[in-house]
Amino acid sequence: MNEIIELVEALGEYTHDPLKFVYFAFPWGEPGPLEKMNGPEEWQKDILKDIRDGVKIKDNVVREAVASGHGIGKSTLVAWLILWAISTHENTRGVVTANTETQLRTKTWPELIKWYNLFIGRPLFTATATAIFANEPGKEKNWRIDAIPWSDNNTEAFAGLHNQGNRILMLFDEASAISNQIWEVAEGAMTDKDTEIIWCAFGNPTRNTGRFYDCFHKFRSLWNKKQVDSRSVSFSNKGLIQQWINTFGEDSDYVRVRVKGQFPNASSLQLISTELAEKARGRNLRPEQFNFAPVIIGVDPAWMGDDATAIWLRQGLMAKRLKKIQKNNNDIAVANLIARYQDEYKADAVNIDMGYGTGIYSAGETMGRHWNLIPFSGESPDMACKNMRAYMWDQMRKWLVNGGAYPDDQQMQDDLTGVEIKPTEDGKLQLQSKEYMKQKGIPSPNDADALALTFAVPVIRAPNKKRVNTKYQLFT
Repeated sequence: MNEIIELVEALGEYTHDPLKFVYFAFPWGEPGPLEKMNGPEEWQKDILKDIRDGVKIKDNVVREAVASGHGIGKSTLVAWLILWAISTHENTRGVVTANTETQLRTKTWPELIKWYNLFIGRPLFTATATAIFANEPGKEKNWRIDAIPWSDNNTEAFAGLHNQGNRILMLFDEASAISNQIWEVAEGAMTDKDTEIIWCAFGNPTRNTGRFYDCFHKFRSLWNKKQVDSRSVSFSNKGLIQQWINTFGEDSDYVRVRVKGQFPNASSLQLISTELAEKARGRNLRPEQFNFAPVIIGVDPAWMGDDATAIWLRQGLMAKRLKKIQKNNNDIAVANLIARYQDEYKADAVNIDMGYGTGIYSAGETMGRHWNLIPFSGESPDMACKNMRAYMWDQMRKWLVNGGAYPDDQQMQDDLTGVEIKPTEDGKLQLQSKEYMKQKGIPSPNDADALALTFAVPVIRAPNKKRVNTKYQLFT
């Protein structure tokens, strides 16, 4: 019994120092698996120091994001953090998840078991195939860390991870492929007062969209960030890495992601690259570069859920959002708004998505408007595209390449870069559906679809265009 008490007290010395814990808790340099090892890699030390410094700050959520190449020891660091968190603070609760259940069950958690078997505090805890928890009677439900596969249909494990006055550990492995919805739900567990909260996200930066990407960009002020090159680690396979560089090139996306820990310039399935969207965002145009072109309005209606009706205008190389309407169910009001914009901007064409737009189109007909109803699944004018939506998006991509510009708008950039190509047997361009995107936790690209609609049909600018039926009610 005295040995157990001494062990508990010894581990307690490292409550706020995970780096010293790692040196204390494992048999470095002794006969066995660690015989030729003397401690963590430099990048691992940096993360452990960040956490050490962060947990000492009252009501601070420690957020660590690590984008890395292959074979740097990130699963090892995950294991250390689990063992440190649970063994140095009573009643710690935590959740560990990964991109897939297979990754979690065959890589992330087995690495924990490996280090648990080497852990000086092993007598205090039980590790199973899905959890690690305290052996103290009555503590197994409230002093534990669980391995839980994520699912958009089952977010309770992430939403309910509250542990007021104690410690919370949230670990994401291969975080690039974890749904945005899970990230958002997990954020809600970060609100407990007087609680030590550590949230770490690790992974190869395979996608240049999503919440892991945002840790290094849109939300960079919230996260301590580190990008680790595989070549900087002592045990990485330098010969294989050099083969990759020789084969794919130093600046290729393959090497950026798998070696340098850098996000790709373009996902292999991404239609519009982040680089292309960023160049167009906020690009300055002179009026003479676009004011000769026809004015086209695109409308992507929404009817339910979190989607919004988006209305965009394009004139040549210039595009801008006119309106975004949440949870609309009044087609007549939207039709009146579109009519107002058509007259205000002397628009030569109005293109509306047929999906939820038939009511708006019919209301426009009643007002004497001649608008175009565009079926996204309709036949493409270009045989290289599977359907009308693919055609419109491809035209929009070419427009961006040729100098198209949209306002400085992060939401629009996310929309443009979030849509991916769906592989087809016949080689024709097809895009992943909005339903597929929602399943992956990616918001529906309403703004980008509205802009894409402005490319649906050829439009000629009408000289001395007359307004029609200007009697309408303003949208409220």
